[in-house]
Amino acid sequence: MPDNVTGIAQIKTDKELYSYQKGAINQIFEKFENAPEDYHLLYQLPTGGGKTVIFSEMVRQYLKNHNKKVLVMTHRVELCRQTSEMLSSFGVKNKVVDSKADLDDQADYTCYVAMVETLNNRLNDEILDISDVGLVIIDEAHYNSFTKLFKFFEKSFILGVTATPLSSNKDLPMKSNYDELITGETIEALIENKFLARAEVFQYDMALTSLEVGSNGDYTVKSSEDLYSSPLMLEKLLNAYEKHSKDKKTLIFNNGISTSINVYHTFKSAGLPVMHLDNTATKTQRKQILQWFKETPNAILTSVSILTTGFDEPTIDTIILNRATKSLTLYYQMIGRGSRILKNKSKFTVIDLGNNNYRFGPWGADLDWQTIFKSPNFFIDRIKDDETLEEQFKHEMPEELRAEFSKSEEVFFDIKNVYRTATSKGESSKVVLERSIEQHARICIENSEDVYDALGLAKMLKGDIDNRIQTYAKCISRSTFNFLHWLKDDYKKKLNAYLRQNFDQIFEEIHGYPPED
Repeated sequence: MPDNVTGIAQIKTDKELYSYQKGAINQIFEKFENAPEDYHLLYQLPTGGGKTVIFSEMVRQYLKNHNKKVLVMTHRVELCRQTSEMLSSFGVKNKVVDSKADLDDQADYTCYVAMVETLNNRLNDEILDISDVGLVIIDEAHYNSFTKLFKFFEKSFILGVTATPLSSNKDLPMKSNYDELITGETIEALIENKFLARAEVFQYDMALTSLEVGSNGDYTVKSSEDLYSSPLMLEKLLNAYEKHSKDKKTLIFNNGISTSINVYHTFKSAGLPVMHLDNTATKTQRKQILQWFKETPNAILTSVSILTTGFDEPTIDTIILNRATKSLTLYYQMIGRGSRILKNKSKFTVIDLGNNNYRFGPWGADLDWQTIFKSPNFFIDRIKDDETLEEQFKHEMPEELRAEFSKSEEVFFDIKNVYRTATSKGESSKVVLERSIEQHARICIENSEDVYDALGLAKMLKGDIDNRIQTYAKCISRSTFNFLHWLKDDYKKKLNAYLRQNFDQIFEEIHGYPPED
């Protein structure tokens, strides 16, 4: 390497590192100095903790004290640009190796920043000289696309950085490619010390058993689109926004372009300031949309996973998960987009419409990353499936409907518990629906002056009846469409008949006097 090439610009960086960031750098360099030259180290730090700041300072110090080069790898073009800018702000002169890069001047640089696919092509074509690279840094290291490049760096110290040291592929655990994991500050510690905002979560019990899991281990786009593009789900999303995030800057994550476009039209029709963004947008469109989102205080941006990494907008007040995922990493990435702090922002809102909080636990919970790193399958296999999750839900009447039954102290009827009790006594399963009809009739009569009022309230119970029938069908293991359709119809007929036959008697039991003629 020529003596006149240092890679460090003669400028003073204005970046002031926090104590935990300095501690992480010292810890990593200690490993670097004592480990073999081909050691693979993984460093974990939550989104918003400053991973790029940490490894940029590491690059600066490494180039100052070692006569070798550094390569930083990312998985997206936007991250390449952002990483290059951050390195420059630390005084590190760097070369972005993209598809258009002219590498004739590569000898003038001691630090390269490259996207994984472009780098793979350049290395296979032997266009980029990496013989002097002593340190390789991999951003978002949980993506498996990087591992195919490890063969080129058998004599380099590799540092992977990630917020979630859990591989995106169950069959390719991170422990197979990294010798050791170092964990940084927890989310809770960063919140307590005012480095991150605290999440206030509103979760909805969602029926997701129609979702299908694809070969990548996550829910398929098609099954997600079928569910989340339905009028019922779009209405639920809009209602959740208006209840918990009205007039707040909101970022919505969807699993499919069609869903996101439907969300856009739903919010637009409601007169709300909304835009849609997906990976088909041009660079100019993307820039304009993100600028609008930044400058508009009550902006709503509906998107399709494109903003899960490499996107930093501290003014976001609400994250809406309008999708379900089986990826812990994606779950943390999506919520992390709202965790940046501002002077007037110490908390943010999360609206979960995908049972994700039930599936993984609260964002910021103290996960044992060392155990997850060493035994990822043990963690993954313990994640509950949707049917198991939904069995734990207690069906709640919508608030507007519950108001119609305000004179009733309790409107919930535990189908599963009644079924278990009945069958343990040797009773027919039919008594479960009979008792459910009696309870439905009673709450209708409690809130009526005459039988016609009660019959009107019974019509409003369609959703509640559907839920009870679905639960009952699971108990008896019969859930064909025709059977459920017949059962729901039969239930409603029997409820109406029961009201007509028993209204006067039950009314008098409740009030102590007969109803007026």
